[in-house]
Amino acid sequence: MDELVRVGSALVLEDLLAVARRRATVAFDNDARQRVSTARAAIDAIAAGGDDSPRVYGVNTGFGALAETRISPRDICRLQHNLLRSHSCGVGDPLPTEVVRAMMLLRAQVLALGFSGVRPLVVDTLLAMLNSGVHPVIPSQGSVGASGDLAPLAHLASVLIGEGSAEFSGAVLSGAEAMARAGVAVIALEAKEGLSLINGTQYMLAYGALTLLDAEALARCADVAGAMSLEALKGSGRPFEERVVAVRPHPGALDVARNLRSLLAESEIAESHRDCGKVQDPYSLRCMPQVHGASRDAMRWIREVLAREMNSVTDNPLVFIGSDGAEVVSGGNFHGQPLAFALDLLAMTCAELANISERRVEQLVNPALSSGLPPFLAPHTGLDSGFMIAQVTAASLVTENKILCHPASVDSIPSSAGREDHVSMGATSALKASRVVRNARMAVAIEMLAAAQGLDSRLPLKPGRGVAAAHAHLRSMVATLTADRALAPDFVLADAAIASGSLLVAVEAAVGALA
Repeated sequence: MDELVRVGSALVLEDLLAVARRRATVAFDNDARQRVSTARAAIDAIAAGGDDSPRVYGVNTGFGALAETRISPRDICRLQHNLLRSHSCGVGDPLPTEVVRAMMLLRAQVLALGFSGVRPLVVDTLLAMLNSGVHPVIPSQGSVGASGDLAPLAHLASVLIGEGSAEFSGAVLSGAEAMARAGVAVIALEAKEGLSLINGTQYMLAYGALTLLDAEALARCADVAGAMSLEALKGSGRPFEERVVAVRPHPGALDVARNLRSLLAESEIAESHRDCGKVQDPYSLRCMPQVHGASRDAMRWIREVLAREMNSVTDNPLVFIGSDGAEVVSGGNFHGQPLAFALDLLAMTCAELANISERRVEQLVNPALSSGLPPFLAPHTGLDSGFMIAQVTAASLVTENKILCHPASVDSIPSSAGREDHVSMGATSALKASRVVRNARMAVAIEMLAAAQGLDSRLPLKPGRGVAAAHAHLRSMVATLTADRALAPDFVLADAAIASGSLLVAVEAAVGALA
């Protein structure tokens, strides 16, 4: 059965994933449609009142610093089209299609909640574009995160009126041509509709939510990588005993320790050195529950913030229908500060997963630390360099992440002649977080391959059941290093195994679901 997601009802992050990556069908909830129609009637009444109507921001006034400029009734519709044209100022590489699809879903969700005052037709058109695969071309740079993601959303909305450009069936076309080929009618905007299409946080939320989902999967893979390294280094599983972690019961640490116990179960390697004289392992091995777990706890909070935002109204002004009629109220729900903080933190959580991962790679390749593994995991010491430069590459990624973790959320540059005098820079937070997660995933992939090489050196002793499954999956794609070769293609394959979820599937088939 095809997946179906309904806008106007409560959404969860997994709905976003279904629409963005699996092309789930999107529909307009019937109750939500009625709410949208009711709110629209209030905007129509204001627009129909002409010069006798009170000034309402974005309906019969200009925008930003021009909010006190009254717009004549004959120009109200033109005002909305001009808004999209003037705000289409984005630059930089186009956003990935999955981010564009997520933005379209989230913008439709805001409008479908019934506080924006648009016609149901606007929501229907967004959903028709999603379901037929019309994807606006949206530059990745140009938003300061208040009054929302104006420039990116203007590029999105321009396609609804037959302007801008869009991808359809693999070709980049004018907005009008893409809509025509898909059989979706362009629309002429009416009062407030242009403003309602661009006021909000849907760029940073879309990018951030998809990045968080990738980060959550990466956190589980970091546990797998750490367990592989621990086995290759003949580390101890005792620090992960439940009684040890339970006396400092942070939820993330408890989850990681439970994962590690599952991954290491039935290890012949562990049994082989049970009575060795080693007292304690390095922090990068011993403290995995505490470090990986702290990242997980932060991700839990970030998920709460993003899930709340998915079902929030970030438009301005808002239409409220009460027993005494309708009231239109200006507010600041478009401000991206809650997301900016969360996404800056997301970058830090993943940077630390990479940071500790690189330290484990150092343990694996450094002959002074590696518990008898070949120097640099080289097949032939001296003749081969093995994983010497793999550690350098991981160090490079970690260093870049440290720079990217400088928070964007503490910056602000006033805009619109000082009317928008504090902004969140949340779009930059989202962009940075996405790059940090990609870097961290590659760093973990490098660790997995180094650890797999170390495990090969421990044969015929077998590692724990989960570690063995991860090792076997990687070896089905990447052969053991028997002589120096270019490792970059191997890194790409291991990274893809993490990104696609295939590695986790293989591991969980052996040990059950990881936390």
